[in-house]
Amino acid sequence: MAGNSDKKFYLETFGCQMNVHDSEKVIGTLISQGYRQVPTVEEADLILYNTCSIRDKAEQKVFHRLADYKKLQKQGKIFGVLGCVAQQEGEKVFERAPHVSMVCGSASYRNLPQMLVQIEAGNRHVTGLDDRQTDECFETEFTSRTNPHRGYITIIEGCDKFCAYCVVPFTRGKERSRTSDSVLAEARQMADLGYTEIQLLGQNVNSYKDPAGKKSFAELLAAVGQVPGIKRVRFTTSHPRDFGKDIVDAIDSVSTLCDHVHLPVQSGSTRVLDAMQRLYNRDQYLERIAWLKAARREISLTTDIIVGFPGETEAEFEQTLGLLDDVEYDGVFSFKYSPRPNTSALSLDDAIPDEEKSRRLAVLMECQREIQKRRNQRHIGDVLEVMVEGRNDARNQWGGRTSQNKVLNFSAGKAVCPAIGSYAPVRVTGSFPNSLLGEMVI
Repeated sequence: MAGNSDKKFYLETFGCQMNVHDSEKVIGTLISQGYRQVPTVEEADLILYNTCSIRDKAEQKVFHRLADYKKLQKQGKIFGVLGCVAQQEGEKVFERAPHVSMVCGSASYRNLPQMLVQIEAGNRHVTGLDDRQTDECFETEFTSRTNPHRGYITIIEGCDKFCAYCVVPFTRGKERSRTSDSVLAEARQMADLGYTEIQLLGQNVNSYKDPAGKKSFAELLAAVGQVPGIKRVRFTTSHPRDFGKDIVDAIDSVSTLCDHVHLPVQSGSTRVLDAMQRLYNRDQYLERIAWLKAARREISLTTDIIVGFPGETEAEFEQTLGLLDDVEYDGVFSFKYSPRPNTSALSLDDAIPDEEKSRRLAVLMECQREIQKRRNQRHIGDVLEVMVEGRNDARNQWGGRTSQNKVLNFSAGKAVCPAIGSYAPVRVTGSFPNSLLGEMVI
């Protein structure tokens, strides 16, 4: 590796927002240790991949990337695998990709400085792998935030739910929450730095339990929303079992809390939900939807759905389609079931052919597309506030998101140039299944 004065690293992130924010903290830690981030693998001495193993495809992508760059090992470059694949595969990563020198699970990021010292000393097999018992959270003052206006705060790590299809409890450890005081201190620090939007993160963000016993999740949400300077607060991902009406009441009473909730359902069939070990049934889920629909503000709803879970019948798949019609989601992230290591679903007979899973996925996506088309048309004529995220020069348009997390692309007058990170009033003039079109109100 290059001399201490110029240690360069490249980091690529796969997967969810938790991983994106973990990478921000890893980058900050590396910079604090004297490293400099570079934009290409060719320039780097240390090449890191922060990985996702939620689906088989995501995991394979990482190993393909490692194979692609194996030739760079001859140039003295060092490779590290971080995150969920690292925790899941452990030392087997060294067998599958012998040119990798560091394997570090997300629960062990606090040990990165010591691991880097070992790497620099020439140790070519350094591991940081915590078991599920760790109580530690990865809190660091060295967070390198990639967006100067919207920032993430992880309030709870790990997962205790053990859904039959999900590898996260094994890759991210048990649920462990930060104190509400430390979360609020970070929120105030971000507001002082000019951030106006905060997103609270957790595998099950609403399963949050304040170690100091001061605040429930809904109370913490409201408190973050009341930090001076903060205009928008989002949270993801919620688990239906721990979703209380107090969360809806908080959204109703604190205007800075965004009117959008992501509440993964996974299936519309109570029998399948039971087989998935989701800890709620269809009726209990719909009770939570009823709370949200009864709110004083119109709350945008999005969800996750898995099709083709082992044993899912055609009739049970139809129940999921019926749920889409009943709820009318504003967005759905849908996936085909894929078997994951260590999960209890591996013992079930995965007899549904891949072609049938693909067919069900296509039917579900088309059904949801029609719902979104209808839902978005209702906004035509509305004036919505948009946080400006960027400009498309080719289309002469600006783009951003509404409080309901809908993408809204808009035009502004020739003399108007809204600043990135500012909030613009936009009248909606057109709609598509996945976005809105509008003109800035001047």
